[in-house]
Amino acid sequence: MSQVTLDISGELATIMLNRPEKRNALNPEMLQALEDHVITLESNQDVRVVIITGAGEKAFCSGADINAWSALNPLAMWKEWIPKGQRILSRLETLRQPVIALLNGYAFGGGLELALACDLRIASNSATFAMPEVTIATIPGWGGTERLPKIIGVSRAVSMILTGTTIDADTALNWGLATQVCPSEDLKNAGTTLASTICNNAPIAVQIAKQMIHSQCASLESIAGSLSAFTADGKEGLLSFTERRKPDYKGS
Repeated sequence: MSQVTLDISGELATIMLNRPEKRNALNPEMLQALEDHVITLESNQDVRVVIITGAGEKAFCSGADINAWSALNPLAMWKEWIPKGQRILSRLETLRQPVIALLNGYAFGGGLELALACDLRIASNSATFAMPEVTIATIPGWGGTERLPKIIGVSRAVSMILTGTTIDADTALNWGLATQVCPSEDLKNAGTTLASTICNNAPIAVQIAKQMIHSQCASLESIAGSLSAFTADGKEGLLSFTERRKPDYKGS
């Protein structure tokens, strides 16, 4: 079975890191499979929400596979490993559909960077988070030094990155790193419930809103609002409101 699987069921797509015996550590083959799946989703007009999770109960993703990158020479690290990871996570971050990370255990190093590239993060109460790169004499390489401060603030990000220490799920929730924490057995249901809530909304408006948030360009809001309001979904949203019924959005 593939080490990264993609399952599409109607409006919901699920990407699973499927290497539980290695705590879903990312190797080159997994990175390529992840990018291939993101490319597939970019052209899919039916999928409205994407969930990313890890197989097993111990880890969402324990980071980049040390055996994979430690065998590289400095030029290969500079030319291939680091740029490829950065490109793939940026591609995931800018994916049209909202992406929910279900964090079912360790989210360390590159695994945490993967979660940071997602729009929403739901954690099990046993999940833990760390940027431990400095403890092995390296630094975050896949966007962690940029995304982590934006999400939890500079001081907290500095603390995590410079000490390499681990925080628990409650701390992650308090800091805004996790958007929701639940018991491990409820994690999948929490993800599908959130995904369903998003899927019930007008997909074009949702996707434009996501792009606006990431671009942080307020001057485009008027254009985006006009575009979304005058789609077929925009008309259906107003009509269903006045008729007091559930809207039937078509994504057009």
